[in-house]
Amino acid sequence: IAVVFFSSSCSYAVSSTIEPFYKGGKVQISKDEKFIFCTCGTRVNVLQIVTGKIVHSIEQDDQEDITSFALSLDDEILVTASKALLLKQWDWKQAQCTRSWRAIHNVPIASMTFDPTATLLATGGCDGTIKLWDVVKQYCTHNLKGSSGVVHLVEFHPDISLLQLFSSASDCGIRMWDLRSSQCLCVLQSHYSPVTSLAFTPDGASMVSSGRDKICTVWDLKSRTARRTVPVYEAVESVVLLPEDEDFSEIGVKTKEIHFITAGSKGICVLRVWDASSARCVFAQTLPSAPSAGGSEEGGEEYGDPRSLTYCLPLPSSLRLATVTAEHNILLYQLPSFTTQQQFVGFNDEVLDVKFLGKGDTHIVVATNSSQLKVFDLATSSCKILYGHTDTVLSLDVFKKGSLFVSCAKDKSVRVWRQDPDSGQVCCVAQGCSHANAVGSITCSRMKESFVVSGSQDCTIKVWDLPETIPETDGDMFQLTARVTEKAHDKDVNSVAVSPNDKLLVSGSQDRLAKLWSLGAPGADLALLGVFRGHRRGVWCVQFSPMDQVLASSSADGSVKLWSLQDFSCLKTFEGHDASVLKLIFVSRGTQLLTSGSDGLVKLWTIKTNECVKTLDAHQDKVWGLHATRKDDRVVTASADSNITVWTDVTEVEQAEEQAKQEDQILKKQELSNLLHEKKYLKALGLAISLDQPHTVLKVIKGIILHGYGNGPCNPNLDSLYSPSPPESMLRYCAVWNTNARSCLDAQAVIQVMLTHLSPEELLQYQGARAHLEGLIPYTERHMQRIGRLLQASMFLDYMWQKMRVTGAPAR
Repeated sequence: IAVVFFSSSCSYAVSSTIEPFYKGGKVQISKDEKFIFCTCGTRVNVLQIVTGKIVHSIEQDDQEDITSFALSLDDEILVTASKALLLKQWDWKQAQCTRSWRAIHNVPIASMTFDPTATLLATGGCDGTIKLWDVVKQYCTHNLKGSSGVVHLVEFHPDISLLQLFSSASDCGIRMWDLRSSQCLCVLQSHYSPVTSLAFTPDGASMVSSGRDKICTVWDLKSRTARRTVPVYEAVESVVLLPEDEDFSEIGVKTKEIHFITAGSKGICVLRVWDASSARCVFAQTLPSAPSAGGSEEGGEEYGDPRSLTYCLPLPSSLRLATVTAEHNILLYQLPSFTTQQQFVGFNDEVLDVKFLGKGDTHIVVATNSSQLKVFDLATSSCKILYGHTDTVLSLDVFKKGSLFVSCAKDKSVRVWRQDPDSGQVCCVAQGCSHANAVGSITCSRMKESFVVSGSQDCTIKVWDLPETIPETDGDMFQLTARVTEKAHDKDVNSVAVSPNDKLLVSGSQDRLAKLWSLGAPGADLALLGVFRGHRRGVWCVQFSPMDQVLASSSADGSVKLWSLQDFSCLKTFEGHDASVLKLIFVSRGTQLLTSGSDGLVKLWTIKTNECVKTLDAHQDKVWGLHATRKDDRVVTASADSNITVWTDVTEVEQAEEQAKQEDQILKKQELSNLLHEKKYLKALGLAISLDQPHTVLKVIKGIILHGYGNGPCNPNLDSLYSPSPPESMLRYCAVWNTNARSCLDAQAVIQVMLTHLSPEELLQYQGARAHLEGLIPYTERHMQRIGRLLQASMFLDYMWQKMRVTGAPAR
C-alpha cells in the first residue's frame, strides 16, 4: 500500500505585482522612443516600452501632486511642476533633483514645454500668465500676460530662429507671441471651445489645431489666416500629422497634401485620417470586438466614454503611434496598418476579480471597475483589452483546461471567452442574456466544458448549457439559453460554486444563508438538498473542498465556516479577520484554506488545527480577487487599491534553506571542536563568532591569552584577534563578560586591543557600539574600585610581612 503525504503550505512570497503607474494627466515619449513618461499623483513614472516595466520613478519630496511636466527634446532634462508652486529640474536617469525654484505663478501650472534647443522652458499657469525660463542660466526671461483663464496649451514654433510661442487658454483663441518683443502678434480665432492640441508641418509654414467643438483648422502661419476648417464630427483631444515622406496609400492617402490623424471621443471609430485639402476622412480605424452602440455610428459618441482618447503621440523613427484612453490605457499602433502592437494598463481602478488563465497558468484575466476585461501575460506584463460587456464586469471563472473562461456583469449578461493557446488571442464565443438584474457571480462545470451557473441580484440562479462544439471565433458567437432558472434566495446571490463531480451546486446569499442544490442529469431541474444556517451576516463566498465531503463559506460577519455535506452541520469556525471575508479557496489538496477580507489581509488556515499559520499583507483595501493555480504553487490576489499581486509558494524552498543551514551549522560546530582540540585558537575564534557562541569565544580568548605566555593579560599575541573578529560582535560579548568578575579581565584585554587598533570615532560607527560602551563603563568602574581595594589590602599584608621579618630577625 503506497501512502502519499501532501505537505501543507505555510509561506508565500511576492513574485510579481501589477501596480498603477498612470492615473491621468500628461504623457510624453522620449525622442529615442524607448520610454514613456506619465504622471501618477506625486510621481512621474518612466515606462520602458520594450519590457513594459517601470524603470524610474521620480517622486516629489513635498508629497504634492504633479500638475504638469516636460521632457527636453534631447531627453536630458525633466522639469516637474507641483501644487506647491515649485518647479524642479531632474536628472531622471538617476531620479535625482538637481535644482528647484519658485514658479512665481500665483496658482498651479497647467502646461509646460521646452523649445527645440532645450534651453527655454515655457510654463502656462491657471492665472492666465505665461512665463519663460532660461534653464541654463537659471532665470525667468519673459512674463506674458493677456490670456483669459487657464493656459492649458503652450507650444514653441519648430523654427527656433523665429522665436515664436503659441498658447491657448479658456477663451478658445490661439495666441501667437513674439519672444523678442514679448508682444502678442495676433490671436487666431476659429474654435468655439478650448483648443486641445497643435501640430506643425516640418517646414513650419502651416499648423493644424484641434478642439472639442468637433472641428480641426489648418492655419497658414505666414499670412496668419485659417486655410481650411475640417469638420471631424467628434470632440478631438489630439491631432498628429502623417509623415510626408512615407507611403500611406493602403489607408487612402493618395496626394502629398497635409494629412492628419485625429483622436477623440468617438466610441466606435477611435482613429481617423483626414485629407486637409478636401476635408474628407480617408481612413477610419475601428476597435476590434467592440459592441454595437445601438444604432448609427453617431450614437456611439459620448464624451468621457472609456474608449475615447485623451492623447495621441507620434513615434516617427519607428513609424508608430501611441494613444492614451480615458481609462488610462496606453496603446501602441504600427503605421500604416494601424495594427495594435502593445498595450499598457496605467490604472486598473478597483479590481473586482482575477483568475489564472492558459494551459500553464501563464496569464491572468482581470475584472476591474469597467466593462472591459484585461488579460495580462505574467511573463511580459503586456495586456490585451477585451470588449464585449456594456457595464461593469463583476465576476469570472475558468474551466479546468484553462483556455475557456466565463464572465458576468451588471449588464445582466454572461459571456464565454476562448483564448488561443498559441497566439494568446481572446475572443467571445458565447453569450446569454435573460437575468432581470446585475449578474454578480458565475461558476463553471468542473469536469467537462458542459455548463455554466450564474447567480444574480434578481435572487435567481440560472444554469446555462454549452454546446458540444463551442465556436472558435467571435464571428460565430453562440447564443446561450438558460436550461434552469431557480428562485434561490430572498436577497442577492453573492456566490455560486459547482462540486468537483459536477453533481452538486452551492449558493451563498446576502440573506445569510448558503444552500445546497442537486444539479441532476442534463435537462433536470435544481433540487434543494439542504440549507446551511449560522452566519450572522451575508455570505460572500462558498467553495467545495476538492477532496472531502465538506464545503466552506465566508461571511460579512468576519468568520469562515466549514460545513458537512452529510448533515449540513457546522464542523469548524475560523475567526481572525477584522472585517468581511470576501473570498476563500482551498489549497494544499484541501487541507488548508486561503481567505481574503475587507481588511486588506490574506490569511492561510490549517483546517486540522483551526490555526492561522500565515498572514499575507500586501494590500491597502478590500481584497476582492483570490485564485490559485491548478498546482497550488502560485496564488494571485487583487484588491480595490488597484494592485494585483502574484504570490509563490516558497515553503519547500525555505525548508530546504533551513535544512542546509542546519547541516552547515553541524559541520561548523564539528570543525570548531577540532580546532579547539588542536589549540588553533585564531581560526577557532572567527568560527565561534560566526556561530554566535559567546561562551566558546570566551574560551578561545582565554586560550589565546594563556597559550605559551603564562597568565599575562596584556599579551602581545592578543593583537592578532582583532583581524578575524568583527568589532560589533566582540563589543557585544565584552559587555556581557564585563559583568562577571571571573571574565572581566578577558573583556578588558579585548577592549584594550580594540582601542589600540581603532580610534574612538571609528569604534562608534559600528552598530550598537554606543549602547555597548555605555554598558561597559559602570561595571568597569566597579571592577577598578574592587581592584583598588584589593591592592590596598595586599599592600597592608606586605607591610605586615616586612614588620614581622624585622621583629623576628636574630639579634647580632
